[in-house]
Amino acid sequence: MSIRRSTRSRRAVAAVSLAAAMALAVVGCGTDDGGDKSNDAGSSPSSAPSKSSEGDKEDEKPEDTAADEGVDPNVKLAQVNGREGLVLVVNEVKRDSGGFVTVSGVITNNGDGIRNGGQWTGNESGIVAKNPNSVAGATLVDKVGKKRYYILRDTDGRCLCTTGLTAIQPGKSVSVFMQFPAPPATTTEVDFTLPTFATASLKISG
Repeated sequence: MSIRRSTRSRRAVAAVSLAAAMALAVVGCGTDDGGDKSNDAGSSPSSAPSKSSEGDKEDEKPEDTAADEGVDPNVKLAQVNGREGLVLVVNEVKRDSGGFVTVSGVITNNGDGIRNGGQWTGNESGIVAKNPNSVAGATLVDKVGKKRYYILRDTDGRCLCTTGLTAIQPGKSVSVFMQFPAPPATTTEVDFTLPTFATASLKISG
C-alpha cells in the first residue's frame, strides 16, 4: 500500500511540475511579444485593418446619414433642382444666439451616376484647398440690406459646413448644414444659393 501511495505522490508532483513549467513558458512568450510590440508600435497587422475600416466607415457616413439631429426632415422650406438629377431640400434656416444662421437640408441623387461634392465647394482657391468635397460655396443674400454672406470659417480656413461628400450613389441622400454670419434681426428672408442649384428664397426662424 505504501508503494502505491508513493508512486501516486510522485506522479502528482510530476504533473504539478509539468503544469508549472508550461505556465512559465506561456508567460515568457507573452513577455517577449510585449517587447516586440514596443519596437513595432503601429505596425501590427491586426490593428492596421481595424483602423482603416473605421476610416472607411467615417468616409461613408455623409452618404448614408439622414437629416441632422433636431431637424425635422418632413419640413420642406424649399426644394430646388440641380444638375444631373440632384435635388436639394432645405429643412431649416435657424438664427442662433451666437450670431450666426444655420441652414440644414438634404441632397438627394436622383440621377443614374455617382456624384460628389467637388462641384459645391466654390471657386475660391483657399476654400477649395481646405474644404474639398464640401458645400463651402453656398451663400446667403440679404436683398434688403444688399449684402452677401459667405460660410463661416475657423482659424485654419475650414468651413463650418458639411465636408467629405464623396461617392453619393444613385438613390441616396445626404444631410448637409452650413453656418453663416447672421443678417440683422430685421432681416427675416434671404436668398440661398449653392453652386449648380437654383436660388431659393428662405425665411429665417428663431
